[in-house]
Amino acid sequence: MASFTKLSSGSWRVQVRRKGRYVSETFLRREDARRWALEAERQVDRGQTPTNSRIARLKTVSDLIDLHIDDMKDVGKAPGRSKDATLQMLKRELGAIGMGDLDRERLVKFARARAAQGAGPVTLSMDIGAIKLVFAHAAAVHGLPVTVEPIDLARVALKRLGLVGKSRERDRRPTDEELERLITHFDANPRQLIPMSRIVKFAVATAMRQEEICRVTWEDYNERTRMLTIRDRKDPRTKAGNDQRIPLLSVSGFDALALIEEQRALRSNADTRIFPYLHRSAGSAFTRACQDLAIQDLHFHDLRHEGTSRLFEAGFAIEQVSLVTGHKDWKMLRRYTHLRPEALHELAARRRA
Repeated sequence: MASFTKLSSGSWRVQVRRKGRYVSETFLRREDARRWALEAERQVDRGQTPTNSRIARLKTVSDLIDLHIDDMKDVGKAPGRSKDATLQMLKRELGAIGMGDLDRERLVKFARARAAQGAGPVTLSMDIGAIKLVFAHAAAVHGLPVTVEPIDLARVALKRLGLVGKSRERDRRPTDEELERLITHFDANPRQLIPMSRIVKFAVATAMRQEEICRVTWEDYNERTRMLTIRDRKDPRTKAGNDQRIPLLSVSGFDALALIEEQRALRSNADTRIFPYLHRSAGSAFTRACQDLAIQDLHFHDLRHEGTSRLFEAGFAIEQVSLVTGHKDWKMLRRYTHLRPEALHELAARRRA
């Protein structure tokens, strides 16, 4: 039975004791306390855990999204900029729907509308994944009566319709001629303040990301051991504390150690970074150069692909290449590896020698 007590603040405390279970909540109005107590008793009778009053008040998809965001913040894993933008979009598009009313039909309609607005299969796949994550979190963490089955059915339907899908593996590598043209272009431009030719060579020599190159410091560099420490390296789980020491090699056609030493002349006491430039500015300079030189469909990140592929072409094994690239999943490493068949001639010659 439930018992109700009016507190000095004017609020009502309700206590439910039933079948050895005890729960209590506080409400501003007695009627709210009564309704919650009745539902709590029914849940105990069904063998369920009574729902917290805050959780019981959640009604819409928007409520579930806010609950997910709050919970992630509580454990120090607040959604990043990209994920937060997706969640806010979902609140705008689907937030008013009751959390028990988001069925397969509504999700397919949502996806069709997004596709009409220009969202591609990969983007839509991420949208559907975010919805499933929110609902699975609500059910698993808070015991809310929601299910992911309609979301899974909607994904099947959308896959059949060609509206969701995986990203195509990118296999673009710069040719030797394209790299030479880019390097010459940067060296011949007196207004180019960022030493882009050196950064391009360093990206190929180390297979480092654009942002990583512009973040490493002189303190991270060990000339004696020819090693460089990359702090908080990108990781699917968490990058905080994911530091990695990589060897500075000279097997890719460019000498990573020599390129760092060339930077000493530009070293500034005001900035401890080896390449003290905004990584977005470096990326923009690379994009402009490709446009000026009519080099089609080449991104700065493709230099990481190039560096990774050259390590394999130099004869390194997967586990050795991962010590440079930082990949912990060797299947993911395969996506960055696009070997040229011509490289087999050189490998065969080395083995004969």
